[in-house]
Amino acid sequence: MFRIKSRLLVAGVVGTALAGGLFAAASSSAQPVATTAAAKVTYKNLSYKDFSLNYSAMRAIAPLAKKGTGSVAFILPDTTSSTRYTEFDAPMLTVALEDAGLKASQINIQNAGGSDSTFITDVQADITAGAKVIGIDPEDSATGDKAEQLAAAAGVKTIDYDRLTLGGETSGTYYVSFNNTYVGTLLGKGLVACVKAWKVKSPKVIVMRGSPTDNNATLFANGYLAVLNPLFNKGTWKNLASPAGTWDPPTAETEFQQAFTANPSANALLSPNDENAAPIITYLQSQGVKPNKFPVTGQDATLVGIQNIISGYQCGTVYKPIYLEAQAASALAMYLRAGITPPKTLINSTTEDTVSNYAVPSILETPEWVTPNLVEKTIVADQFVPASQICAGGFLADCKKYGIH
Repeated sequence: MFRIKSRLLVAGVVGTALAGGLFAAASSSAQPVATTAAAKVTYKNLSYKDFSLNYSAMRAIAPLAKKGTGSVAFILPDTTSSTRYTEFDAPMLTVALEDAGLKASQINIQNAGGSDSTFITDVQADITAGAKVIGIDPEDSATGDKAEQLAAAAGVKTIDYDRLTLGGETSGTYYVSFNNTYVGTLLGKGLVACVKAWKVKSPKVIVMRGSPTDNNATLFANGYLAVLNPLFNKGTWKNLASPAGTWDPPTAETEFQQAFTANPSANALLSPNDENAAPIITYLQSQGVKPNKFPVTGQDATLVGIQNIISGYQCGTVYKPIYLEAQAASALAMYLRAGITPPKTLINSTTEDTVSNYAVPSILETPEWVTPNLVEKTIVADQFVPASQICAGGFLADCKKYGIH
């Protein structure tokens, strides 16, 4: 559905632009203005900047499909830490690979359901089925390392998707994600801005994190602690508790309740994502917390997260346009499947594997901090979550307040 809508939208914009250009040419007597035609995108010059909502870059590299054989698989981690994997990554990866010229029978998007053993079984099944490239997003590096070893032994290329596998098989491996340290920076700065906007005096913070075995959680924490630690060190803010960390929302709620019970003066929460924040916000509401009183952060721009934001229970969310990440990973997969080195213009960074001491070639997309007044311009405009869903169930007044329609 998102593909159809985005293409209609782009077609309308292009059509309007063409019509306007024809009208101007017909009605103006001014001297012609010299223009420089943009270089045509092909698989030889594809850039990380070429990905967009209409997936045109993927269609531009479709000739690669005939240069390779076998299938492309992606294995996603779970369905609980974030709704993104089922609602966005899986369908967007599918569309990107289809537009790049693969048949449905050559695409396999799986979800390990939070099970390490299922993840490895999926890798083995993909290899047996003839996959030439496997994008992996395991919950921990140990599983990723095993997956990459199995793939390398079978001559199958791997791509670290969204999470970097530390200490994994590095030969031929690429990493596609967002700048995750910057994600953490946005979380930290978002909390600071929210504390000021909501006029919270003497901030006393419970600082939570994702799973200790997830490298992304470490990078997020590096980012937000770089913002918050100076405030804690000055004594202007207090760090009351730092629970162990998890990506399981019920466990996150338990960790928070324990920390809050031990520190009832807490008046702010650094939560690493929307899913962990959601049950905590429900708990705070049960404790009588009113809107715009207890700052809470989040990530992933989930439906519940956005609704918590516009109703005043969450400061904002780190929005990650997953259609960019999905296209970047799919494009890399097409090059690897064809046995062609990706163009230098496609790779925009390297990421240090701190275990292997190896700089992994990377495509890192840029996230954005979204507050209530930016929801319409970003999340809705990108058709990430439709306004009809956001405004349902008693949130219509909040949507009208922030121009969400």
